[in-house]
Amino acid sequence: MSLHSFDKEAGEKVPGLFLPSDAHEHLLKHIESVGLGRPDVFPEVQDDKITLKGKAGSQEEKEKLILASGNINGVATVDDQITVTGPAAQAARFVTVKADDNLPAIAESAYGDANKFRKVFEANRPMLSHPDKIYPGQVLRLTD
Repeated sequence: MSLHSFDKEAGEKVPGLFLPSDAHEHLLKHIESVGLGRPDVFPEVQDDKITLKGKAGSQEEKEKLILASGNINGVATVDDQITVTGPAAQAARFVTVKADDNLPAIAESAYGDANKFRKVFEANRPMLSHPDKIYPGQVLRLTD
């Protein structure tokens, strides 16, 4: 459980996310829309911080929930208070996309092999729909 930083100016805009009355429902709908279903989490939105409480079935699911919540325009931090109920697994590394980055460049930097870009892509599905659809400020998962 930890605090994760994101580029507040990057990411998709989620209408209604910063309205106090039903912000959690807007975030859950966003998480579902990126392909992560309806997880057993209870998000709280306060200013530019999202707190995620609840359970995830795996370390991978937990990390993807953090990224889906943090890669939103206006979000600066995600406070991860999610408990993993499945088997213990090594946490992935996170990397922030820089201007002019692409998945082969990220793979070259992370793994020493640009041809491993598919590994980066697969580690971030279903949030990434295409290997060319990344943007500066986006945070991605890197698995070993």
